[in-house]
Amino acid sequence: MIFVRSLLFNLVFYVSSAVIALAALPLLALSPAFMRRAGARWSGYVIWLLKVIVGAGWEVRGVDRIPDGPVIFGIKHQSAWDTLFFPVYFGDPAMIAKKELRLIPFYGWYAWRAGAVWIDRKGGVGALRALIRGALDAVKHGRSIIMFPQGTRTLPGEKRPYQPGIAALYANVGAPVVPVALNSGMYWPKRTFIKRPGTIVVEFLEPVPPGLDRAAFLDVLAERIEAATERLEAGARN
Repeated sequence: MIFVRSLLFNLVFYVSSAVIALAALPLLALSPAFMRRAGARWSGYVIWLLKVIVGAGWEVRGVDRIPDGPVIFGIKHQSAWDTLFFPVYFGDPAMIAKKELRLIPFYGWYAWRAGAVWIDRKGGVGALRALIRGALDAVKHGRSIIMFPQGTRTLPGEKRPYQPGIAALYANVGAPVVPVALNSGMYWPKRTFIKRPGTIVVEFLEPVPPGLDRAAFLDVLAERIEAATERLEAGARN
């Protein structure tokens, strides 16, 4: 049954997304704000498909820990689901995306038009400065920032280093950094055909206090996210 549901989801997802992407090409002429709203509608549609066809819903915990005002969310990244869920949940966030995604037909075009903040992971100091400028502009306009601090998706249990981009934002943007743990990879793992039923849990953790140096900040961020993620993964296995 899981295979059949996964097959049906993948067929509906890819075919309908291709049709929507082609039909929406004229929207590239419209404003970034409109494109973000349109993108959130598509993301919400895919999340709904996953719930209806596969049986994978979601639950959010720790919302009371999110401070008022623009926030930098440092989010564990395990699944394509993450890139769909958070723009819908937060309304109008600024998404930090790796530069390579611009090369993906349709997705890259729409993300560019929606005003994604691009990061060149091999660009050195210049790339970090561009990242900070984009983040400062977003915060200036009252938008929170979504960033996946490990820079790529990880499998459940996989360990990868936390990249310096999130530390640059912490030191220069002046917004609180809220760690976010999740277990989406237990249900929609990267590069896999099978999607599994269950409840994806997203948990907002205690904000990282200001004033830490880069190494201490990354240690605290990683410790909080990894410990909570391991707990959520264990809960999904039981």
